Amino acid sequence: MNIGPRRGHALARHPAAGQPPDHHHRSVQAGSARASVFGVSDGLVTNVSLILGIAGAHPGGGVVRLAGVAGLVAGAFSMAAGEYVSMRAQTELFERELALESHEIRTRPEGEHRELVRIYESRGVEPEVAGQLASEMMRTPELALETHAREELGINPGALGSPLKAAASSFASFALGALVPLIPWLVARGTAATVASVVAAAVASVAVGAALSVFTRRPWWSSALRQLVISAAAAAVTYGIGSAIGVSTH
Repeated sequence: MNIGPRRGHALARHPAAGQPPDHHHRSVQAGSARASVFGVSDGLVTNVSLILGIAGAHPGGGVVRLAGVAGLVAGAFSMAAGEYVSMRAQTELFERELALESHEIRTRPEGEHRELVRIYESRGVEPEVAGQLASEMMRTPELALETHAREELGINPGALGSPLKAAASSFASFALGALVPLIPWLVARGTAATVASVVAAAVASVAVGAALSVFTRRPWWSSALRQLVISAAAAAVTYGIGSAIGVSTH
């Protein structure tokens, strides 16, 4: 998995009279907020499916509450553990590649210089200019490592990420989404709790879909409808399975 260069925030500039304003691109790599929204979406879909699947079998409010709480806790820990392990492995891989690149820069700078020249030439830069650019980028070991990491490996050495922070974010966002359909079962039971859980999940699905549209720049209603359909389909299937199997503790 390659991680592209991390773009900084665009600086607002005042155009000269008669000149169009600068066109700024939003960063598509700074994904902490986006990842949190996806985490909420995962928790919402997972737990509303579990809760309604259990509720469909009519086992009693206590069983549904237990299942909802278990789903929230287990899912949040699973998401956090998976995020930590995968990101830790990715970070260790990147650190290894950076160490190898640093060694190459120290021991064979001429070869690394030629690599940069070839990279720039492959992008259409004139050979003479490519040589000048490569020489400038190889001016110091730190700059050389950062440049080679970006150009060859697609890595930003200063933004490898924190596995612990990623795990904590995944835990919190999943738990938040999973809590929404569970709340009605903490204060009610039976049909009233089921209906309230469906309504709460539907409203949350629309909100999550609308939030995702902020990152994709697609119409909010399109993203909201897609999220609602996905959540409804998952909940309907599990509720149907629960009803078909059936169990009663009354």
